[in-house]
Amino acid sequence: MATNAIDQTRRMLSLVTYLRERPGARVGDVARAFGITEDELIADLDVLPMCGTSFRGGDLLDIDTDGDRIWWHNPDAVGSNSGEPLRLAADEATALLVAARAVATLPGLREGDRQALLRATAKLEGAAGEAAGASSRLSVTFESEGGVFAEVDRAISERRRLWLRYYSPARDELTDREVDPIRLFAVGHTYVEAWCRLSEARRTFRLDRVAEIRLLDEPADPPPIELRDLSEGLVQPAAEDPEVVVEVGPGGRWVAEYYPHDSAEERPDGGLRITLRTPEPASLRRLALRLGGDGRIVSPQDLADSARQAAREALVAYGE
Repeated sequence: MATNAIDQTRRMLSLVTYLRERPGARVGDVARAFGITEDELIADLDVLPMCGTSFRGGDLLDIDTDGDRIWWHNPDAVGSNSGEPLRLAADEATALLVAARAVATLPGLREGDRQALLRATAKLEGAAGEAAGASSRLSVTFESEGGVFAEVDRAISERRRLWLRYYSPARDELTDREVDPIRLFAVGHTYVEAWCRLSEARRTFRLDRVAEIRLLDEPADPPPIELRDLSEGLVQPAAEDPEVVVEVGPGGRWVAEYYPHDSAEERPDGGLRITLRTPEPASLRRLALRLGGDGRIVSPQDLADSARQAAREALVAYGE
């Protein structure tokens, strides 16, 4: 899944202000400032030229990049010097009303934010006239991750503990745990960094793997933790970590999404040849057992041999 829509919208709104104040900003500097990769920043920049005060060409953001620097050619299009007051067309007013009503229903939304949103919606309905009636016949619901995001955001704001039922792909199981949330961030996916009371250690949880979530009354009390620099990505294998090559068939392509990797080359059968680095290659034996006929470890040879031996032993035990 791509970055959570609410999180990406917040980032892009901040990006507009940031770029307006920094003409010719370097791509690398902006990506580091927002804690995202350069590819994610470029993807945002591809969307921004479709935004503006209306869908007329002169009102859209004229932003482009040469790969090194970012240039905004018409910053006054959304500034105080834009010249014309904002006027919403019927379709624009309808879209805003539908989106506002959908956001107002998000579980975990702070009550103050909800009330402010409802007041703004009421004012927009009054100004929209007939368009407001059309919008009432439309509805939008967010994917479950939106609700998880809202609960985590509320827990951080109110300094409260969370209960999670979390899916761990490495163990292929659901675990229940209580966590003290520290921060939300996006690196390809959206994550919450938290102090896990089950493991008594800092852990990072991907929001789309949260099966259930509940806000608890206990106050969050994580120990003092130095936040990691995520500008180079969530997982940063060391150059000296052993290299592991895994080949998977079409049914094992999920490995490329769940495991950080150096490369994933397409294979003629529709599968992938995945190269990754890990300080503990032996931990991937469990992956090989989960893959079964959908994949195998190719190298290093000793790991491939031990994975095959583990598979044989599992078959013998199953037969008994």
